[in-house]
Amino acid sequence: MPTLLIPGVLRAECGGSAHLEVTAQGSLGAVLDEVRERWPRLERRIRDESGTVRRYVNVYVDGEDCRRSGGLETPVPAAAEIQILPSVAGG
Repeated sequence: MPTLLIPGVLRAECGGSAHLEVTAQGSLGAVLDEVRERWPRLERRIRDESGTVRRYVNVYVDGEDCRRSGGLETPVPAAAEIQILPSVAGG
């Protein structure tokens, strides 16, 4: 099963979990669709109203940036690690 690695700043959106296991596989879009069903508040922090990954959120599938490897069509193998990293601004 694919595993999502959730950073501290987003854990409140999914009950405090650092790791989430999902049954969906095949594509990043399918995984995020399952996230929408199971953890809707988390999914709203990852994708915008049109369903695309928000520009300030970086998503990596097995270490590969999804923006460079197919976006929502990025392949997600059965044992993939999906890391969600929102940008942090400060000054």
